[in-house]
Amino acid sequence: MKGRNLAFIILFIVLADQALKIYIKTHYVINEQHNLLGNWSRLLFVENEGMAYGMSFGGEFGKILLTLFRFGAVIFGVWYLRNIIQKKYHSGFIICAGLIFAGALGNLIDSMFYGLIFEESTPMNVARIFPKHGYAGFLHGKVVDMLYFPLIRDAHFPDWFPVWGGEEFEFFRPIFNLADAAISGGVIAILLFQKSFFKHHDNHDQPVTVETNAVVNDDVQVQ
Repeated sequence: MKGRNLAFIILFIVLADQALKIYIKTHYVINEQHNLLGNWSRLLFVENEGMAYGMSFGGEFGKILLTLFRFGAVIFGVWYLRNIIQKKYHSGFIICAGLIFAGALGNLIDSMFYGLIFEESTPMNVARIFPKHGYAGFLHGKVVDMLYFPLIRDAHFPDWFPVWGGEEFEFFRPIFNLADAAISGGVIAILLFQKSFFKHHDNHDQPVTVETNAVVNDDVQVQ
């Protein structure tokens, strides 16, 4: 895997992620939704404080901490990707690491800059890009999510089911974006194919041994 090929994959994912986010942000009001391929696949505009699949962490302080962590992870990711390319890791593993890196970078852009370059989105207002004043400061932007796939809706757990008996059941509930999907896809692929990915690399690191039937003793001279 060459570095420029991986850079192209990362750039494509980041640009696609940002293009979709900017379109949703500038054309949808909060909680607006439209079907894609039926009632089970939708575009639903929501925003969150930065964690994947709409989760939150520790209020404003947690928001800044999470953004700084992402920033550090992206810097480390540049070094790590360069390192595994130079060491000729399995191409599949390199691509998966690139997907995770691209996803982290995509959401980091939201957190760092969206508060500066967008108006606030509300249930009544479609945000403009590049207003005189943004809705938040640097590092305080909200991450835009829009992909929603409620494959099973309006169902309920049976009454005998432990803990959640009788409660409403929905699959798949989280709303996410392309960056989240890239991160999840990379992690899942590494878990599924780790034996193939790391066996290839381990074989390069193992010393080569040669078996022989020759007898070695003190009378053998080495020239």
